[in-house]
Amino acid sequence: MHRTAVINVVGLTQSLLGDHTPNLNRLKTGCTDIKPVTPAVTCAAQATYLTGRLPREHGIVANGWYFRDLNEVWLWRQSNQLIQAPKIWHLAKARDPEFTCSNTFWWYAMATDADFTLTPRPLYLADGKKLPDCYTSPLSLRDTLTEKLGTFPLFNFWGPATSIKSSRWIADAAKHVEEEHQPSLQLIYLPHLDYVLQREGPDGDIGKDLEEIDALVGELLDFFEARDCRVMLLSEYGIQAVDHAIHPNRILRDAGMLSLKVDLGREYLDFHTCRAFAVADHQIAHLYIHNPADIPEVRALFENQPGIDRVLDKTQQAEFGLDHERSGELVLLAKARNWFTYYYWNDTARQPEFAHMVEIHRKPGYDPCELFVDPTLRFPKLKVIKILARKKLGFRYTMDMIAVQPDLVKGSHGVSDGSPETLPVLMSTDPHLLPQGPVAATDICGLMLKHLFDE
Repeated sequence: MHRTAVINVVGLTQSLLGDHTPNLNRLKTGCTDIKPVTPAVTCAAQATYLTGRLPREHGIVANGWYFRDLNEVWLWRQSNQLIQAPKIWHLAKARDPEFTCSNTFWWYAMATDADFTLTPRPLYLADGKKLPDCYTSPLSLRDTLTEKLGTFPLFNFWGPATSIKSSRWIADAAKHVEEEHQPSLQLIYLPHLDYVLQREGPDGDIGKDLEEIDALVGELLDFFEARDCRVMLLSEYGIQAVDHAIHPNRILRDAGMLSLKVDLGREYLDFHTCRAFAVADHQIAHLYIHNPADIPEVRALFENQPGIDRVLDKTQQAEFGLDHERSGELVLLAKARNWFTYYYWNDTARQPEFAHMVEIHRKPGYDPCELFVDPTLRFPKLKVIKILARKKLGFRYTMDMIAVQPDLVKGSHGVSDGSPETLPVLMSTDPHLLPQGPVAATDICGLMLKHLFDE
């Protein structure tokens, strides 16, 4: 067995390699593209890489979905038990019982039987505070890393303050795990480029950010190669430029299909009593329809909507391996340059309280506007100072600083049209282990095994 590190540089494509990426360019020999899974979003892509299966088999149909038995929409759950297929560490242990694996910030890292695991996990206190932190297994690893590296910089991991700092912390944690435990396989997640591309788009001013992630990758390449580890480097998806947002829930509202519960003058979706509602996730949206008799009417609403490429029923979802019970009765795929919001209100005075907040677990869909401070605020820095002062003094506070302006978003992903900016990259320090030409996302699991066991 040959120990291997897999570095996930999210959002990286061959089209981004160039003058700003001298370290990544070291791996261009044998570099190829990955034909991404649909939807090309983090949780579905990673589950496919870890299992070699499509969503119909592993069950991860998006970054979140409607949990019918609980009547809740949840994104960014963390239990590995949600993946309904054997993972890479099961397959590798079957070949060699001495195999060990560290999941260093890939998703679904809790309730797992991987040997080591690290994942973001804030502390939610009784007074409403949210404190940055992480979860590890073994549990003692968190204390060790916090003492060595400082507290995991959660607010640099997601939100308006995202920066290279969080990817740096993860990279340093990966080095510590290697030095202390020497896992057979380490899965390392570097998210920095992903968020930059959603803010700026692939044609935006991202040179400095490419240099930052390239320098970090260079350090990891030198570190792991010096320790006689093979390195696979890949991405989950490419990010294309977008300039138009589609609001499927507002379309359903106008058709009289949404049901809204009003609390303190603000509107919230009441999922069970909706005839239909959408869970939006970048360039894909699952439409959940309680009465099968309503499916043709809902389909007709969206088939001729600008910006929508396809409306998939369960039979058509099978073309993409997306025909799983967690999928919506219909699935929307966006055309190039389009993406879906979760927005459902028509009156800003009645928008939910979480609309202007970083609330990834309360919003019924993905919200890339959480990357932006509300540009309508006159003195945003002053407001932050006041909020933090209340927090420090122990008073309740609301960090309602987030934009609700979808035109700010310049990059999205989820559906690949085969263009270079939508194809994730695949590289290796051992290029002879990679096939020539593009590979399917379902082949990544086998290629990881090849790096581990092909001498």
